[in-house]
Amino acid sequence: QVQLIESGGGLVQAGDSLRVSCAASGDTFSNYVMGWFRQAPGKEREFVAGISRRGGSTSCADSVKGRFTISRDNARNTVYLQMNILKSEDTAVYYCAARRGLYSSTHDNDYDYWGQGTQVTVSS
Repeated sequence: QVQLIESGGGLVQAGDSLRVSCAASGDTFSNYVMGWFRQAPGKEREFVAGISRRGGSTSCADSVKGRFTISRDNARNTVYLQMNILKSEDTAVYYCAARRGLYSSTHDNDYDYWGQGTQVTVSS
């Protein structure tokens, strides 16, 4: 079992950068594919980015491509989401999730463990 705790959210201006982190504890972190999802008010939760167990493979949604970068530090049991050129439409609660298996997935049902989320608000 894995426990996930996100941090680093906050209120920023459009065009700013922000990095959110997710610290894992419990099971061996490198056994898990990690993902970031977000949910805006009145909308369904959506995939943002994913990263393989060793960090060699990443993927991200078209809406954030070129602006967001996912990375992980297995020695620190932490996954990061660097968000640049933030837009008002990036406002959401950001969740990290852990998935057993070899490959990332864009489907939230494929993930086994979730954090409590961190709020990111971008003012225009």
